Amino acid sequence: MASYYLAVDIGASSGRHILGTIENGRLHLEEVYRFENGMEEKNGHLCWNHEYLVREIKNGMKRCKELGKIPKSVGIDTWGVDFVLLDENRAQIGESVGYRDHRTDHIREQMDDLIGQEELYARTGIQFQPYNTLNQLMALKEEHPEHLTKAKALLMTPDYFNYCLTGKMHQEYTIASTSQLLALETGNWDYELIERLELPKEIFLPVERPGSVSEHLSEAVAEEVGFSCEVTLIASHDTASAVMAVPSLSEKALYISSGTWSLMGCESRESSNGADSMKEGFTNEGGYDFRYRYLKNIMGLWMIQSVRREIGEGKSYGEICREASGVKISSVVDCDDAGFLAPESMVTAVQDYCRNTKQQVPVTLPEIASVIYNSLAKCYADTKQRIERLTGNVFERIYIIGGGSQAEYLNELTAKYAGCEVSAGPTEATAIGNLLAQMIRDGELKDLQEARKCVIESFELLLYNN
Repeated sequence: MASYYLAVDIGASSGRHILGTIENGRLHLEEVYRFENGMEEKNGHLCWNHEYLVREIKNGMKRCKELGKIPKSVGIDTWGVDFVLLDENRAQIGESVGYRDHRTDHIREQMDDLIGQEELYARTGIQFQPYNTLNQLMALKEEHPEHLTKAKALLMTPDYFNYCLTGKMHQEYTIASTSQLLALETGNWDYELIERLELPKEIFLPVERPGSVSEHLSEAVAEEVGFSCEVTLIASHDTASAVMAVPSLSEKALYISSGTWSLMGCESRESSNGADSMKEGFTNEGGYDFRYRYLKNIMGLWMIQSVRREIGEGKSYGEICREASGVKISSVVDCDDAGFLAPESMVTAVQDYCRNTKQQVPVTLPEIASVIYNSLAKCYADTKQRIERLTGNVFERIYIIGGGSQAEYLNELTAKYAGCEVSAGPTEATAIGNLLAQMIRDGELKDLQEARKCVIESFELLLYNN
C-alpha cells in the first residue's frame, strides 16, 4: 500500500493541503483542503492572523483523518522574510506584521548609515529589499524595542507553524536565507553583522538543512487531529520547494517560479555576490542540498491579482488571460517599479505609469491585463539576457512552474520576447517540492535527481515555441 505524505503550502492569498503518493514510479496529488489567507490591518499595521492559520493547518489534517488517508509526515512551506518573536514562556510577542506593511519604508537611509549596501550584499548575497527580515527587525527596534528585549527566540513563519505542531523549535536554511542575515558562504547566521546592528544574537537558532530533521506531532496536536505523524523540515521557503520541482535534469536550467511573485533564475553550486550581480538585482537565496538559487525577484502575478480584485470580480484568471490576448495595446510598464509593490489601486498605478511615460493609457480590464502580461514577458526576456551575461551560460528553454504556468497568453509572450522555448508546468510545483523533500527524507526517492526524474514522468508539460 502506498504511503501518504502531506504538503501544507501556504501562500499570501490562500493555503492548500495536498496529499502525495508514489505509485508505479509516478507521483499522484490530491488536494484535500483549501483555505483563504491575507493580511489584516491591526493597530496600524498589516498583519497575518497566525492563530487562524494554525487552526486551518490542523483543520486540513483533520480532513485527512476523515478521508482515512493518514500521512506518514507533513511539511509546511510559506512565503519568506516574515517571522515571529517568542518570549521566555514561548508566547508570541506583538503582532505578526507582514512584508507589505509600510513600517520599513524609511529604513534604507537608516541602514546606509550602519552598513554600506555593497558590504551587506557581499556578506549575505541578498539584495536589499525594504521588507527583508533584517529591515523589519530594524524597524521593530525603532518602534517597539521592548519586543526585542523580551525575545528569546525568532522563528521564521514556517518554523513557527512547525513549532505549533510539535512543540520543538528549529530554524530551516532556505527560509532563513531570505532574511539577509545569513553569511553567504557558510549558510549560518552572520553573528558579526547581527552584533554590529545591535540585534540580540541569542534569538537566532542554529540553522538546519532541509531534510535533516523530523519531529513527532505533540501529544495535544495528535489528539486534536486524530493521528500522529512526523513533521519534516523541508525546503520551507515556497520558492525553494518550487525549484525542487523544476522538470529538468540539467544543472543549468533557467526557471521562473510564477505566482504572486515571479522568481526567475538558475541553480548553482557557487554563489555570485559581485558588484555586477548586485547592480543587476540578483540575489543568492538558499536551496535544497545547499544549492544557491541565483535569481531576481519580479513583481509577478500580484499585479493581475490586484487588478482582478478591483475590476474583475466574477472573472477567472483564464478568462482575463484570454480577453487580454484579444486586444492590441503596445504600452508596457516597468514591473520592478516600487509603485507596484503595494499601491492603493493597481489599476490607477498602471494607468499613471503609462500616462507619465507618454504611452497609451489602458482603460478596460483586457487592456490593463494585456499591458501587465506584455510587461512581465518583456521583463522575463530582459532578465534572461542578464543571467546569460552574468553566468556565461546560454539557455535554450525557460521552465515556468507554479500557478502562473497556466497563463497561456503570458507563456506565448514569454517565448516571443525571450526568443526561446518555454516549458509550462507543473502547476503545483511548490507542493510537489514540499512532498519530494519528505519522500527523500523517508527513502522513497534517492535524491534530488531521482525526484526531478519522477516529476518529468508524472506531469503533463506544455511546450511553447518562439
